[in-house]
Amino acid sequence: MNSSDERRVKAPPAALSGGVYVTPAVLYLVLLFALPLAIVAGYSFADGDLGGGLTLENYARAFDPLYVGVLLRSAWLALATTLLALLISYPCVLALRTLSPTRRILTLALLVVPSWLNLLVKNYAWIILLRREGVLNSLLQGMGLTDTPLPLLFNEGAVLVGLVHTYLPFMILPLYAAVDRMDWSLVEAARDLGAGRWRTFRHVLLPQTRVGVLVGSALVFIPTLGAFVTPDLLGGPTSLMIANVIESQVLQARDWPMAAALSMLLVALVLLATGLLHRVTRPYPAAAE
Repeated sequence: MNSSDERRVKAPPAALSGGVYVTPAVLYLVLLFALPLAIVAGYSFADGDLGGGLTLENYARAFDPLYVGVLLRSAWLALATTLLALLISYPCVLALRTLSPTRRILTLALLVVPSWLNLLVKNYAWIILLRREGVLNSLLQGMGLTDTPLPLLFNEGAVLVGLVHTYLPFMILPLYAAVDRMDWSLVEAARDLGAGRWRTFRHVLLPQTRVGVLVGSALVFIPTLGAFVTPDLLGGPTSLMIANVIESQVLQARDWPMAAALSMLLVALVLLATGLLHRVTRPYPAAAE
């Protein structure tokens, strides 16, 4: 038997070698995602004392108009954050492409590095800027644009500003990668054929950056939907999000089954939004041809 035959005999089966590589990822997902999610789902069907049988009462309570309103507000703030981040990111990444490689890397770093700061630090910075005696109100009054301080803090507007500031890099990075890989000769051809800026963007730029839009929107929408710190610090009683309600059910009301039911509704909403997002960002029929 020659050396090649020996290597052929000693080589592990392809299925076995593939299973060895996949096993750590499967264990990670099972232990840190599927199992905790199953435990939360089990709690959502438990009665109030966690020692009795199964019940659907928690889900019936979760569909109370009060909780539904908070869930819809969370979805609205997450959607608005995603759209604003997308509108801000497109001009940023297009401007980045016009810079030299050195300036491009430096500018991209300046956009990303603030995301490394602690979330509490960033939110307290916005409190200093937006409070009644803060920097922005002092500046507006000093310029004579307003006589009294504006209510810039503890409302949905402040929450939206904080969320966009926090998650903007998660939109910029995948969109920049998509713009950097696209075929710019198609853009030049569209302009040579007389297409305006909007038609060039809609029919050439947007289809080529569809994947970046999808990834960035998912990276912004999903964590924003479950945001807790920003609405807790920058929002008021009328701008709480669903994560704040879940926290109050766990720590204040001590109603774990109710908190679990609200959490499962949040998971369902995330899955629904992800499916709709994938459907909306499918390639255009013309682009598919």
